[in-house]
Amino acid sequence: MNRIASLAFGALLMIAPAAAPTLLFADPSLDHPGEQTVDPYTPSNANAGARPMATQAMFEAFHGKEGISRIVDSFVDRNVADPRISDIFKNQDLVRLRRTLREQFCYLLDGGCDYTGRDMKSSHKDMGIQDADFNALVENLQWAMSKEGVPFRDQNRLLALLAPMHRDMVTK
Repeated sequence: MNRIASLAFGALLMIAPAAAPTLLFADPSLDHPGEQTVDPYTPSNANAGARPMATQAMFEAFHGKEGISRIVDSFVDRNVADPRISDIFKNQDLVRLRRTLREQFCYLLDGGCDYTGRDMKSSHKDMGIQDADFNALVENLQWAMSKEGVPFRDQNRLLALLAPMHRDMVTK
């Protein structure tokens, strides 16, 4: 389906009656150039793995969307270069990963963003993530947040929000 036909189809779906079934993201690359196509799923903020903070003070502590973007870029770059976990990131859609992490962090930090990624369990299915891998991810995220100048107490508050996702990410 070409881009114009896809946009027209999307417009038709948007004006469908409220009783229409839940829409699925069939090809997010149409909205996000450079991303690979993924299997359809139902987008929802519930997929972010936690509820957002109740105050925008955390969003401000992370220096807003620009700070979150820098943290995500540093975090992904460090993970890709980290010999302990770099294999996990081989053949992954890093464009999509960066976008969905930005959305997730912005949503969780009450920055007014929506999370359009998949849920944590299906996102990490068959990746073979182990406890040591998860711990390396946490270390790398802490490094990226410190590099951005996020206060330690605020880093810990975000990590506490993310920690329960361990059960959905670690499979070995």
